[in-house]
Amino acid sequence: MNKFVIAVYVENKFGVLTRVTSMFTRRGFNISALTVGETESPEYSRITISMEGDGYARNQMINQLRKLYNVKKVELLEPDKSINRELMLIKVKNNPDTRQEILSAASIFRSNIIDYSPDALCIETTGEPSKIDAFIEIMKPFEIIEMCRTGIVALERGSGSILKK
Repeated sequence: MNKFVIAVYVENKFGVLTRVTSMFTRRGFNISALTVGETESPEYSRITISMEGDGYARNQMINQLRKLYNVKKVELLEPDKSINRELMLIKVKNNPDTRQEILSAASIFRSNIIDYSPDALCIETTGEPSKIDAFIEIMKPFEIIEMCRTGIVALERGSGSILKK
């Protein structure tokens, strides 16, 4: 199975996200990650969907998305032609024995300590999903208390735009 990212430009209206996600449910496809946010124009939102599947599944989802009301544009974001980033907040146990190792790892991954208490550190990490996955693996021995990830946000490289195609 291949992972792929789809950008969907939609009207920023009530119920649009429900219609998009319901379409995946009806077709029996699982969404790995989903992010939604307002665009440069408040009338529109951008939905970034990450999922796994074969070429048939990918093409079917793109074609079905294009048919939905309120959907203005749908684009497959090719990995070599796009920039993918994710944000993660992770809280790990803080104690004097492991504190320096955690701080060193955070520094190597260009992460930021955003909350410090005697018994926990909250760390912000951004980057490609593989970087986030690697940071999680490094943090596991230090006892992860809690974490959350945003899912992928992605843009096409260069001056191109989803609207200019």
